[in-house]
Amino acid sequence: MEVLSFLVWPFLACLLLIIIHTYFGIHILERGIIFVDLALAQFIGVGIALSFLIGEDGSLLLSLIFAFLGSIILALSKKASKYVNIEAFIGVLYIFSFSAAILILDKSPHGLEEFKTIMNGNIIWVTPKDILSTLIVYGAVGVLHFLLRKQFHALSFEGKGSFLLELLFFASFAVVLVKSVHIAGILQVFSFLVVPALIGRLFFRDPGKVLMVGWLAGVLISMGGIFLSFRLDVPTAPVIVAGLALVFFLLLLIKVVRHKAGLAGDDAGVQP
Repeated sequence: MEVLSFLVWPFLACLLLIIIHTYFGIHILERGIIFVDLALAQFIGVGIALSFLIGEDGSLLLSLIFAFLGSIILALSKKASKYVNIEAFIGVLYIFSFSAAILILDKSPHGLEEFKTIMNGNIIWVTPKDILSTLIVYGAVGVLHFLLRKQFHALSFEGKGSFLLELLFFASFAVVLVKSVHIAGILQVFSFLVVPALIGRLFFRDPGKVLMVGWLAGVLISMGGIFLSFRLDVPTAPVIVAGLALVFFLLLLIKVVRHKAGLAGDDAGVQP
């Protein structure tokens, strides 16, 4: 009972993360810019790295500044796609951010530990205050996307919309990432964005059904990962990320085998 009372806060944190990131993941997969979350999160990580160097009091402000700059860059990426492959563009943004963070943290006396914090987070130690502030931020973004759901749907699924709408989409996404990276780290945030949505798309194409399957898979795997990491005394984020990836690969394998078995059955059915 004592263990459950301790783990309830990371459980709730994962629930909030899964709800918001699976939604954004559907948009990102539809746009075909899979690594945008990783690049933007790492860009925000530059701000976090600077805060470690000059003092953590400015962590939130620096993260928001870099989040806003990153959202402007990504909003302009549609124009850049006329001249360069969009995934390559995002990849360059990521490696620049990664290198910049390393160079900054190299000047910090605890650079290695701080780098691990940015990548892995510390979701097992979230507090009720963290949960409340996360709920407020995610809730505000959720209301915005609900009010503009038709416009954002047209933006991602039909490629229709203005630059300002594109900027608003990425800016709201960046605000979510600022909060997410601070509590869960870049690796876990990226896996929450991509893998649950991918699992949902293994079985459905309707965004609503993909969202439901992604939520279910993400919550169950995350909660199992938190409990396992606590029992084994190992880092939480890598356990959850590995669990999500393994479940995805297993379900993909099952789908491939069933598809081949179905084709074999069809071929047998047409034999004389």
